[in-house]
Amino acid sequence: MVAAVLAGLSLLSLLTCGYLAWGSRRTGPGGTPLAEEPGAGAPRSQPHIIFILADDQGFRDVGYHGSEIRTPTLDKLAAEGVKLENYYVQPMCTPSRSQLITGKYQIHTGLQHSIIRPTQPNCLPLDNVTLPQKLKEVGYSTHMVGKWHLGFYRRECMPTQRGFDSFFGSLLGSGDYYTHFKCDSPGICGYDLYENDNAAWDHDTGIYSTQMYTQKVQQILASHNPGKPIFLYIAYQAVHSPLQAPGRYFEHYRSINNINRRRYAAMLACLDEAINNVTLALKKYGYYENSIIIYSSDNGGQPMAGGSNWPLRGSKGTYWEGGIRAVGFVHSPLLKNKGSVCKELVHITDWFPTLITLAEGQIDEDIQLDGYDIWETISEGRRSPRVDILHNIDPIYTKAKNGSWAAGYGIWNTAIQSAIRVNHWKLLTGNPGYSDWVPPQAFSNAGPNRWHNERVSWSAGKTVWLFNITADPYERVDLSTRYPDVVKQLLRRLSQFNKTAVPVRYPPKDPRSNPKLNGGVWGPWFKEDEKKKKPDKSKGANKQKKNKNKKKAN
Repeated sequence: MVAAVLAGLSLLSLLTCGYLAWGSRRTGPGGTPLAEEPGAGAPRSQPHIIFILADDQGFRDVGYHGSEIRTPTLDKLAAEGVKLENYYVQPMCTPSRSQLITGKYQIHTGLQHSIIRPTQPNCLPLDNVTLPQKLKEVGYSTHMVGKWHLGFYRRECMPTQRGFDSFFGSLLGSGDYYTHFKCDSPGICGYDLYENDNAAWDHDTGIYSTQMYTQKVQQILASHNPGKPIFLYIAYQAVHSPLQAPGRYFEHYRSINNINRRRYAAMLACLDEAINNVTLALKKYGYYENSIIIYSSDNGGQPMAGGSNWPLRGSKGTYWEGGIRAVGFVHSPLLKNKGSVCKELVHITDWFPTLITLAEGQIDEDIQLDGYDIWETISEGRRSPRVDILHNIDPIYTKAKNGSWAAGYGIWNTAIQSAIRVNHWKLLTGNPGYSDWVPPQAFSNAGPNRWHNERVSWSAGKTVWLFNITADPYERVDLSTRYPDVVKQLLRRLSQFNKTAVPVRYPPKDPRSNPKLNGGVWGPWFKEDEKKKKPDKSKGANKQKKNKNKKKAN
């Protein structure tokens, strides 16, 4: 009966937006009311673009999603803007950041497996044009503050070489919020705070990173001319582990017994205050009226580290909704339908073409993008051009033991981890990962308590799942056996995507990456002069032949 109801609901429109009233008046930096200009709602000139990316914020961890954690700034900005309630990112740090900055799925950049590790000679491929590079072409000043996590093994991979005029932040995926040190493994430790291309030792004053990054943003805004367009990418470290926060932010959360949840709440409270300070700086220095503020988490929360995705299933690192459905909103005086809730399908790759178009830039015809321009969808409530999302195909993730071509109707090997969304339907194959629902009461005790979690035990050998996400956003009713034809259609779509995939880039660790060899700092270690030099002809042709024979043998 339930399955029948779900199937019937699949006929409903997925792409709908609801609108609320908007009655506030526009004011200048000093609070003086400003007259509405003709055509208000469309950018009067190239808008200032402020993209704020939070790290590991769970779907429930914002006030307007029912969290016990107070986020008054996020709640207000979202309520006055457009809440994105059908918004998707990737389940981990590097994949989301790469798709934001290129507008391409992971299978089209070679970063479809895991994240870029500190010791790997790997980075976002240099032949990919980035968002800041395209914005610079049309006169934008581009600045990045915060976490990079797109590789740094050679100088060409650094943020300042990928389109940013300035960079202040960390290169790795995590680190101490105060000391900025990170150990990748025992004995492999180093300092990770940069200003442009050099270690920022002078800034190492023990300031908590969320506050330090906000101060840097304020300095950038104070020194820039608001008459010229600026792209500011603020990738906060919070609320990623390690769970650290200044003491005063614990004041409202001492009643939370679970220590991880309590620390996480304090970190999020500090982040909310930081975003308020960024917004005040935009108004103070004259940017706000012609600005677009986009807020997004990079992936779902990690319950073992205090994050909550309730009522969604799963967590960070999985393709269940809890890993990929994100907190997101757009706040701007330039929006036409302010105070609205958008349920259109939106993906993190969509920001690349959307922001370039808003900036009056051009997208080269030879760039094969996976994102869509969704500004009219967000600002005016129009239908989204997006009808599907390839969540990912990871050919080297741990294979499902019972997966097979037979289970995939000869269309797809279901041992491979993959996930795809087409209209209402979502298909997963392979090893799905952590799949519990973690309700709020799971955080009621001093330590993690999985007895509160809800679990589903499926039959042995299962490697295919099908859900109607419109009717069943919490992924509680698997419809794969009831609708085999739908499964086959989505498997064919996966196969089509897979034909366009480039080889996976996931090289082994390089011992030269050890910070001990680089002055105690994590940073580029690959040097051009370390490439194998051509044999010296003066040493004779015999040596050249020996070298060639060795290469052939290898």
